[in-house]
Amino acid sequence: MLSKADISDDTIVSCVMDSFGLRISEATFQPSGDVNSAVYRITTDGRARYLLKLRRADFDEVAVAVPAYLHSRGVLGVMAPIATTSNELWIRTHGFNWMLYPFFDGKSGFEAPLSPAQWIALGETMRKVHTAILPADLARHVPRESYSPHNRATVKALDTQVERFLFDDPPSAQLASFWTTNRTEIRTVVERAEQLAQQMRDRATEFVLCHSDLHAGNVLLGADDKLAIVDWDNPILATKERDLMFVGGGIGGTWNDPREREWFYTGYGPAEIDSVAIAFHRYERIVADFADYGAQIFGMKGNAEDRDSGVRKFMSGFLPNNVIEIAHKSYSDLP
Repeated sequence: MLSKADISDDTIVSCVMDSFGLRISEATFQPSGDVNSAVYRITTDGRARYLLKLRRADFDEVAVAVPAYLHSRGVLGVMAPIATTSNELWIRTHGFNWMLYPFFDGKSGFEAPLSPAQWIALGETMRKVHTAILPADLARHVPRESYSPHNRATVKALDTQVERFLFDDPPSAQLASFWTTNRTEIRTVVERAEQLAQQMRDRATEFVLCHSDLHAGNVLLGADDKLAIVDWDNPILATKERDLMFVGGGIGGTWNDPREREWFYTGYGPAEIDSVAIAFHRYERIVADFADYGAQIFGMKGNAEDRDSGVRKFMSGFLPNNVIEIAHKSYSDLP
C-alpha cells in the first residue's frame, strides 16, 4: 500500500506489544508497491528495529511456514518471521494477517545492483531452496503448479470489457486507452502462454519448492555483501524455471546483464535449463500482471494513488528491454 491502512498507530503499537512481547516506542509506515500489504518499521524502547507486514487477501499459512522451515534448516538467505509469545508465526486481527520480521538494513535489487558476490550468494541460496525437502505435513499444503487458465481467462474477459465499455474514472480510462492501443500485443502474450502451458502439461517435469516471485524487489542487499530473500507470499511446487526465469527476465528493466546470469549460476551450480519452461513462466507472469492490474484498475480496488501506480506498472512491461520484449525473445529462441 502507498498510503496507511485504516488502523491507528496506537493500535499497531498495542497489538505488537501484546503479541510479540516487545516494548514499542514507534511504528512508522513504509509505503509499499503491493496493494494488499501494509508495511511498518517498528522501533523498540531499546532502539532495536523490526519490520511488520500486514497482509490481506490471498494470505496462506505456507507464506510464513515455508521460510521459517528453510531458515531453521540453515538457508540463512531466506528472511523468516519472528514467532509470537505463544509461538505462532502470525496473528489475525483488524482484517489483516500480521507478521513480524527482523529489520534488514539495506536496499532492494531495484534500488541498487547486486555485487558479483551477492549474485553468487543468491544462486547458492536458490539451489538450497530448490533442493529442500519439506516435511510431508508442510509439503501437502504448498500449492502445486497446475498450468491453470484462470489468469488467461481473466485477461480475455478484461479485453472484452475494454472493447465494449467506456470508462469515466481517470485511471480506468488511461488503462483502457493503453490496452486498446496495445491489444494485439496483449492477445499475443495470452495466446503464447496458452500454447506453452499445453506443452508443459504434456511434459514429464520435476517439481521443486519455488519462491515464485523472485524479482529484484524481493531481494534485499546489505553491507558486506549480505543478502535476504523476502516476501514468500506464494511459495509453490513447480519446475525450477518458475524462479530461474527471473534472472534475465527484465522485470523493472533490471537483471538483464549476461554477466549477472554467469555470477548467479556460479553459485547455483550446474543446471539443465528447460527453455520451454522459461518461456512459459515469463509469459504467464506477464499474463498474471495483466490480470491483477486490470482487475485492480477496472474493479476500482484500492485508493487513487495505488490505482495510478497500478496503471504505471502495467504500462512499464511494454518498455524496451522489459518483460514483454524479453519473453518474445525467449519464445523466438525456442527450438
